Amino acid sequence: MSQSIFDIAGSAMRAQTLRLNTTASNMANANSVAGSAEDAYRARQPVFAAVLDGEIGGVETRGVVESSREPDKRYQPGHPLADEEGYVYGSNVDHVEEMANMMSATRSYQSNVDMLSTVRQLMLQTLKMGE
Repeated sequence: MSQSIFDIAGSAMRAQTLRLNTTASNMANANSVAGSAEDAYRARQPVFAAVLDGEIGGVETRGVVESSREPDKRYQPGHPLADEEGYVYGSNVDHVEEMANMMSATRSYQSNVDMLSTVRQLMLQTLKMGE
């Protein structure tokens, strides 16, 4: 049973690591611009699913999806990437949403680290009882 606890926490920590990496990528591209709406960077979000396989559960990554929000259209006729009408298209990354995702993923990751630490301490105390 203890092995399944570590498996579950490990899968959750891998999921939160992916979530943090995706958020970092979104934040890094938040100020990028393109010459067309199709080429503009779109925020990405991982999709997770809870898994229960017999006695062992966990988190499974189902993929990464792009946001369907329209990119930011700005009139900047002097910009080298401007289209024929003088517009550039910025990413559709929402800074507030990304910061909330980052904080949530960090807290979830830390909760799993704390849980693993507690399990480890309990297992050591159990072993000491047998001495």
